[in-house]
Amino acid sequence: MPITRALLSVSDKTGLVEFARELHDLGVELLSTGGTANALREAGLPVIEVSEYTGTPELFNGRLKTLHPKVHGGLLQRRDDPEHVTQGKKHGIPLIDLVVVNLYPFEETIAKPTVTRAEAIENIDIGGPSMLRSAAKNHASVTVVVNPADYPRVLEEMKEHHGDTTKGFREQLAVKVFLRTSQYDAAITNYLGQCRTGTCCNFTLSLPLEQELRYGDNPHQKCALYGDFRKCFTKVQGKELSYTNILDIESAADLILDFVRPTVAILKHTNPCGVGQHDDDLRLAWKKAFETDRQAPFGGVIVCNRPLTIDLARVISEIFTDVIIAPEFASDARALLQKKKNLRLMKMNDAYLVEKRSSIIRSCPGGLMVMDRDHTALGLDNLENRVVTKRPPTQEEMRAMRFGWRIVKHVKSNAIVYTTTDRTLGIGAGQMSRVDSSRIAVWKAREAGLDLKGSIVASDAMFPFADGLQSAIDAGATACIQPGGSIRDAEVIAAADAAGMAMIFTGFRHFRH
Repeated sequence: MPITRALLSVSDKTGLVEFARELHDLGVELLSTGGTANALREAGLPVIEVSEYTGTPELFNGRLKTLHPKVHGGLLQRRDDPEHVTQGKKHGIPLIDLVVVNLYPFEETIAKPTVTRAEAIENIDIGGPSMLRSAAKNHASVTVVVNPADYPRVLEEMKEHHGDTTKGFREQLAVKVFLRTSQYDAAITNYLGQCRTGTCCNFTLSLPLEQELRYGDNPHQKCALYGDFRKCFTKVQGKELSYTNILDIESAADLILDFVRPTVAILKHTNPCGVGQHDDDLRLAWKKAFETDRQAPFGGVIVCNRPLTIDLARVISEIFTDVIIAPEFASDARALLQKKKNLRLMKMNDAYLVEKRSSIIRSCPGGLMVMDRDHTALGLDNLENRVVTKRPPTQEEMRAMRFGWRIVKHVKSNAIVYTTTDRTLGIGAGQMSRVDSSRIAVWKAREAGLDLKGSIVASDAMFPFADGLQSAIDAGATACIQPGGSIRDAEVIAAADAAGMAMIFTGFRHFRH
């Protein structure tokens, strides 16, 4: 049977008017509520207010609009059940064949730093989920749309099937509805379920399968991606992604967003192996990053915080790279890089700026751990008041400290990084001993032919003994930035003073496991 009556009630009005106009042209009667009805009326479309349709006004400041037998009876009655049809006619309940609803923006509301509990509660949708569930339950007869992205497909189906949609398509839409309402309820549960400590007493998660990945850590491990990764990153070209690609992309994006100046970074196995900056030429920023370690970038990930230019693309294309990430790719740069069919080009979307502040979720035996994301390099405010040595750092050393501290938080612990104001010189990552990390960083710098004299050293956590700092002093570092907090801080400070080194305690640790 063709769709003859539709009920539209949406918060997100993207594409609404165009969709409704096509429905009207197909002979569909339009029912609507509140702001949606106003938008349709202003567009010159005939629309019947639900309050007029049911004979009951909206009540309680709009809290009660669509919870009425003429709405839900029109959605739930089975077309193939004679008793349902008889009851519908007896009680004056016409059929509603299409429901278009998206919900009050509860998730967006609670994401606001200044949101009040009362404001959050007012954004809990009642009528919307109820209509969606009624329509989805009766998807054998009713078409239900929860996402504006599905409008074109609905119209296509109707035009191909004499005003109706196919059962298989309605079932697909119904699954989307139940997924969306479960996500919505999960967000409400997690928000209202927060204990007084701010920790969620009940954590609920529901995500759609986005795609099966090529493999996990190894080819024999299956892996799947759930959620909406494409919202944050758009794949411009290249092979399908693997589990390790996703981890590397996230790590690279997190690092580059800590910098405002034009910056290029190279990562391998989620660790930066070189970072460089230059205000005018990304090629020179790349050169500084690449010179830190000429071997590790092979098969790695490159990320920059400016559009990728043809000049940078030319020098990058000289080595084998797995993934390149940028906010944009110049057309001529894309044309050049497209010659490497397997190379993955990933565009970082603005949505990731919001997602970057979301919690980190990791599995553990028997459950999950949910942790705040370490999204900001802490302790960089009022650095001049955080000096613990006799000699304060010079302005150049201060700039280098700010640069190095932003990098070291992205290196696996134990982490040691030697830098100047705009480039890495040596990076030591993931060692059991901080001294070993320092030694590896020094060795890497010497292998690259880089001089550490006059550099600064950044440590993601405290130096527990003076020997770790002494290793940096011996290598040529003249300033150090670290959290402090060791019971032997006095010995470490004394070692710095004896060498004339300037040192700052940030008061914050940036371990990365």
